[in-house]
Amino acid sequence: MIFIRTFLLLLFQHLFLSSAFAVSGSRHHRNHSLLADEAALLAFKKTIVFDPGSKLAGWTEGGDVCSFTGVRCDKHRHSVVQLNLSRSGLTGALSPIISNLSGLRYLILDENHFYGIIPPEFSSLRHLHSLRLDSNNLRGSFPGFLAALPNLTVLTLTENHLMGTLPPSLFSNCTSLANIELSQNLLTGKIPQEIGNCPSLWNLNLYNNQFTGELPASLANISELYNIDVESNSLTGELPANIIGKLNSVVSLHFSYNKMVSHDYNTNLEPFFTALANCTELQELELAGMRLGGRLPSSIGRLSGDLSTLLLQENSIFGTIPPGIARLSSLTWLNLTSNSLNGTIPAEISRLSYLEQLFLSHNLLTGAIPAALGQLPHLGLLDLSNNQLSGEIPASLGNLVRLSFMFLNNNLLTGTIPPTLGKCTDLSMLDLSYNRLTGSIPPEISGIREIRRYLNLSHNLLDGPLPIELSKLENVEEIDVSSNNLSGSIFFQISSCIAVTRLNFSHNSIEGHLPDSIGDLKNLQSFDVSGNHLSGGIPTSLNKSRSLSFLNLSFNDFAGVIPSGGVFNSVTDKSFLGNQDLCGAVSGMPKCSHKRHWFHLRLFLIVFVLVTFASAFLTTICCVIGIRRIKAMVSSGNSVDTEQARKPETPELIHNFPRITYRELSEATGGLERVVDPSLMRASRDQFHEVKRMWEVAIGELVELGILCTQESPSTRPTMLDAADDLDRLKRYLSGDTTATFASSLGISSSTLGDD
Repeated sequence: MIFIRTFLLLLFQHLFLSSAFAVSGSRHHRNHSLLADEAALLAFKKTIVFDPGSKLAGWTEGGDVCSFTGVRCDKHRHSVVQLNLSRSGLTGALSPIISNLSGLRYLILDENHFYGIIPPEFSSLRHLHSLRLDSNNLRGSFPGFLAALPNLTVLTLTENHLMGTLPPSLFSNCTSLANIELSQNLLTGKIPQEIGNCPSLWNLNLYNNQFTGELPASLANISELYNIDVESNSLTGELPANIIGKLNSVVSLHFSYNKMVSHDYNTNLEPFFTALANCTELQELELAGMRLGGRLPSSIGRLSGDLSTLLLQENSIFGTIPPGIARLSSLTWLNLTSNSLNGTIPAEISRLSYLEQLFLSHNLLTGAIPAALGQLPHLGLLDLSNNQLSGEIPASLGNLVRLSFMFLNNNLLTGTIPPTLGKCTDLSMLDLSYNRLTGSIPPEISGIREIRRYLNLSHNLLDGPLPIELSKLENVEEIDVSSNNLSGSIFFQISSCIAVTRLNFSHNSIEGHLPDSIGDLKNLQSFDVSGNHLSGGIPTSLNKSRSLSFLNLSFNDFAGVIPSGGVFNSVTDKSFLGNQDLCGAVSGMPKCSHKRHWFHLRLFLIVFVLVTFASAFLTTICCVIGIRRIKAMVSSGNSVDTEQARKPETPELIHNFPRITYRELSEATGGLERVVDPSLMRASRDQFHEVKRMWEVAIGELVELGILCTQESPSTRPTMLDAADDLDRLKRYLSGDTTATFASSLGISSSTLGDD
């Protein structure tokens, strides 16, 4: 009994000591592992030359390693299993010291600025499941040593500068590899056939590289493949119908911008689209930019009912658009741009009720635009440009209230612009240029307040006045209504288009003056009003715009001096061609004559003094005549009898002299040279024609007014107010107001006198 007790006591003591030593060893191992990981992390921190977000500021010696930013330890806190510094903006060389994190499973350093090569030491990270180094500045050859990582599941190295070929060894033991993203690098060569050894692979992104050859047939072995994106490479061969027909689970196929061809020497699309019918979960099909030949087969309507994106632009597909395409009921994006499609647009497209973007531009489509297109409730973009479509723009397009972009330019459309387009209040871009549209621009266009990019109605047959409603488009950046038959004037409210950068009103019949408010457009970069009937001076306010770099005012009727400063310091005479009355310091333009300006100024001063003197002279005459008449009236009242007694012994004075005309006076005085100072007349002959004409009119009117003011009968004389009014008009005429007339209150003018 004692023996048993002794034995049990010794056994318990042994177990206790063994347990204590085990715990102590475990604690020692854990501390040793974390200390090593801490040292590795702090060494890694020292390689970072820029940390804009101070993400590593909390990484300090003696701190809790498992609480470092971006660091995660295992549940026992024995070692670091994850380093995630994604999108931190860190700059520095990718340090091999990271390989000292022996328990690391997830290394996530994407979207930083790490440079250099991927260190070969990373091959020692035997527990690594995920390596994400995309969107950095890494260079060098593709790291073939990554094949030594047996547990690797995710490999993303997208958007770096990696070169070389993909080593077949990478796929020799890839039973765990599920996600490969190597896009946007400089990888070359063929895609290894060994890639078919990766049964778990569901995502393969290799776009934007320089791969050649055909797609490996072994891809057909990967039944779970979800996405294949090999866009923008140099892959060749026929469209891989044999591979695609076996990928029943594939959702996305992106083959665009390679060198593949359709079957039968690039003439037959039927085999490939027949194989696609087996891809019952297909949602995205992109075959753009490969010059694929053949007709769109009717089997296109048997593709997956989940297909939402169909991109076939920039190919050589010919024939008509099959109406069966309307059976793709989930389609949101259809792009058939830049092919050789002919025939009409099938009205059945209107059954694609989820369609958001419809591109049919740059084809040979004819006929009318189906009115049924107005039944697409979700349509945000409609591009039918560069075809041969005819007829009128359907008013039903105004029902597309979600439309942001409408391009109907470069067709043969006729009729008027439907006012219903004003209901498309979300339009950002509207282009109806290069058609045969007639009528006026509907004022309802102002309802499209959200036009932010441009409104282009150029190269049509539009007429009527330039609508003031355009001034309500406060957010528009470009307005082009050039090459039409628009009339009217440019309204000063145009300054309300505060965001506009480009205005083109050229080649119309717009007249009047340019408003000064045009200089208030602070963002204006290009202004073209050439080929109109604009007149007057060029607004000096245009030199206030710091952004204005292109100015075309040619072939109008502008006159005067070209302003200086701002854009006028950089333009040439090409901006002002065809304006005969412009002058200025612009290279190639006639200089303004300072002598002529001096003559104008001297003429104004001389005539101003003359008018002032004449006004004083006439006022004096009127006063003298008035005083004499008053005296005569007083004296006649006091000596009536005396007058009767005294018979005049001299002949009686004649009071009613015959009226003479201005012309008769001019002829009798030798062209007024005997009445007007001869030096003044000689000076007038030395002036320019228009100045000489002003002199003649001014002198003639003064003489005429003097004759009227000296009439004996008060009923035939103008009053002092009339004379002052005529002198004021003459003064305004000499100041440049050509609308002034010189008729007195008696209704007598120079033209009247000249005809007597």
